[in-house]
Amino acid sequence: MIETLATGTEDRKMNDKKMICLDVDGTLVDHEGHMSGAVREAARAVVEAGHTVVVSTGRSLGATLPIVELLGIEEGYAVCSNGGVTLRIDTSLPEAYEVIDRKTFDPAPALKALRHSLPTAKFALEDDEGQFLSTERFQDASFGVEARGVDFEDMMEATATRLVVFSTDSTAEEFGKAVRSIGLAGVTYSVGWTAWLDIAAQGVSKATALEELRIMLDVDPSVTVAAGDGRNDIEMLAWAARGVAMGQAPEEVKDVADEVTAPVEEDGLADILRDILTESVRAA
Repeated sequence: MIETLATGTEDRKMNDKKMICLDVDGTLVDHEGHMSGAVREAARAVVEAGHTVVVSTGRSLGATLPIVELLGIEEGYAVCSNGGVTLRIDTSLPEAYEVIDRKTFDPAPALKALRHSLPTAKFALEDDEGQFLSTERFQDASFGVEARGVDFEDMMEATATRLVVFSTDSTAEEFGKAVRSIGLAGVTYSVGWTAWLDIAAQGVSKATALEELRIMLDVDPSVTVAAGDGRNDIEMLAWAARGVAMGQAPEEVKDVADEVTAPVEEDGLADILRDILTESVRAA
């Protein structure tokens, strides 16, 4: 359970402000990790206008913090590892943040099942201290730290907040079919753009972490906004009062959204954020 903390963010009057929850890859930044000037300017403007902007990402902590800094968030929150880790951002703290919630699970059953069905797959695991363990020199920018190589047996003994599986032998659709056929129990999973699988604890998603934050901050559900492009954003878009899918999102993501904006390459998020700013001016 997220701790209740008295902060300047919580003391804000939320009745005329939005809780804006933003995916990173494919939404705030393109698939090469670049944030355009238009998106950065619009995002900073909504932060400065007093809206609660929550970076909500599959990235782990270390890869999320640079995005928080780019947006100019000095007090607030971020949801990392697809809901597995929640941060309180406060630049007055020694590290400028603190972990206020971490959802963990036993990865062994999933690892055993997946290794049997996907024998050539690579695995990486974020443990309960934020470290990454990996097999076969598996490294990704979303980890935020350098993964330490371990053997499969050591990985099964760890406590996980995030388990990542990558296979170069299948398409995303084929990978998703294979994973569903395994019938993983006790975990929540989402298949990415490629044959990439993110696994979290049972019942944990970006949406569940954001709902805990919404309750803690006493934000009315009607002022929640979320934008994303991936299958791991489906629950978040359905949760928000205004769910926005990016133009390049798969059809199943668009299907749960309230609206679809332009693709990330065309700064679709900037259009949505400018619209929120315009609404705020009219309401003032």
